[in-house]
Amino acid sequence: MASLEFLQRQIHTAEELKAIVKMMKVLAAVNIHQFEHAVTSLSEYTRTIRMGLHVVLKSTHTNNNFSSDLSNINPDPLSINSISRCGVLIFGSEQGMCGQFNEQISRYAIAEIEKLQIAPEQLAVFAIGSRIIPHLETEGYQIEQNFTMPSSLSGITSMVQEMLLHIAAWRDHQQITKIILFYNNLHSNTSYKPSQHLLLPLDHAWLQQIENQEWRSRTIPMFAMPSDVLISSLLRQYFFIALYRAFGESLASENASRLASMQVAEKNIEERLTEFKGEFRQKRQSAITGELLEIISGFELSQG
Repeated sequence: MASLEFLQRQIHTAEELKAIVKMMKVLAAVNIHQFEHAVTSLSEYTRTIRMGLHVVLKSTHTNNNFSSDLSNINPDPLSINSISRCGVLIFGSEQGMCGQFNEQISRYAIAEIEKLQIAPEQLAVFAIGSRIIPHLETEGYQIEQNFTMPSSLSGITSMVQEMLLHIAAWRDHQQITKIILFYNNLHSNTSYKPSQHLLLPLDHAWLQQIENQEWRSRTIPMFAMPSDVLISSLLRQYFFIALYRAFGESLASENASRLASMQVAEKNIEERLTEFKGEFRQKRQSAITGELLEIISGFELSQG
């Protein structure tokens, strides 16, 4: 049976672990709020980009040949007929203690990739976050390039800018003209769901919808710069928003998974603490009872 000193050490260790877990819960909750707020703030930015695209598309198109006009504006990012390779960006984590976060997104991404029936030589897999790599390699997928997942909100912007440069290089030098993002999407503070987003090629129907949306005022704004330059600039901002959202959603989901894991850990620690304290009280009471019995026995002997 455990000694009182051993039980005291166990209680002390469990209480320290509980304090650490509580601190991690607080940090995860704060991070969730930060990343969620950053993603939410993109909505107005996205609306501005859509309005800009509406203006330039509406002003440029003077006939109904939408596909032809659009190809003349910016043929490269809108081409859907010259796809030679498909690149998939799978967002995982750089840190541990986040439950099934990496397993879930890797299983989802692999299932969706298999549906595409892409030949291995036409598929390029890019991992964001080192902890997702083993899950992909176990299934036989070779990682073409690995990127570090930023750990804070301030690191997302620079990482997105770096990714945009890589995407441009992939299109120009590796014939990667189709790019799909796979990442976990936050649903609540402790739940998330895998999702995907087709970054390239752009959907013509989506652009047609933007062009046909109703403008709120009678007069559409005018612009002085060349339409192809303007639409290219707006599309670059669209790509930035899409990648930023993927990073923000993934990091928020990672912290949601970590928060859920810490809640389970805290519950387990509390149960163990209850057991240790109960055993300690029982052991202590037994020791006190034994000491009292010894005193009484000694007293009775002295009186005899």
